[in-house]
Amino acid sequence: MSRLAEETTTTARDALSDVDVALLPTGSVEQHGPALPLGTDFMAAQAVAGTLGDRENVVLLPTVPVGVSEHHRQFDGTLWTDPATFEDYVTDIVSSIASHGVQKVVIVNGHGGNDGALRRVARRVRREEVAYAVPWNWWGGIGDVLEDEFGMGITHADEIETSMLLEVAEELVREAALEAAEAGANDAWGEDVHGANVGFDTADFSESGVVGQPTRGSREAGARLLDASSDELAALVEWLGEQDIDHLWPEDHR
Repeated sequence: MSRLAEETTTTARDALSDVDVALLPTGSVEQHGPALPLGTDFMAAQAVAGTLGDRENVVLLPTVPVGVSEHHRQFDGTLWTDPATFEDYVTDIVSSIASHGVQKVVIVNGHGGNDGALRRVARRVRREEVAYAVPWNWWGGIGDVLEDEFGMGITHADEIETSMLLEVAEELVREAALEAAEAGANDAWGEDVHGANVGFDTADFSESGVVGQPTRGSREAGARLLDASSDELAALVEWLGEQDIDHLWPEDHR
């Protein structure tokens, strides 16, 4: 796998000549409670993308670290951008690599708050026949592993994210703070009132910023998550690489 940021302008042409699929990691810089680093989401996405290092037909693009995270703004250190700004920025990156001949992209995402903007990016570049971009969350497709290990899906700064970070950036996890993180956590995302979710910001329903039970996390579980996620990404890249780009455009554009 070529890492685009490490190429020069004179080596990039050869490096991209045999590339079928570009990987673009995206995430966030936002609070993950007192135990996990602010960069948890982009670090996880970046780590999963990096597991495809032995594939010659893939190029890894630089990570987009800041995402759609205003709902965490009350917690120190959180950075965010407007959804439209994020959408435009990611669109520009996808369009840039497409101009160099790589029109198939997997956006390896680590932050659920980016989902809406990334879907709009995908529709936009496809509609304009610029590129075929697939938004993909690193926990997508591994529901069986999540159920087996934790009996639940991902929430926020929980046992799942804690496990993943213990595997990919253990030195950044403040394990002594996991109990405090859990003590101030909520058990579900949001606040339900008569069927309406009125938890607009994380601070509305979680004192520590955490949702879940991070003390249940483990490096062993994180290793299994990383392996499973890597396998799913590899399969997606394999599928996308085999597709004829002309057959990926909208029906009315063929």
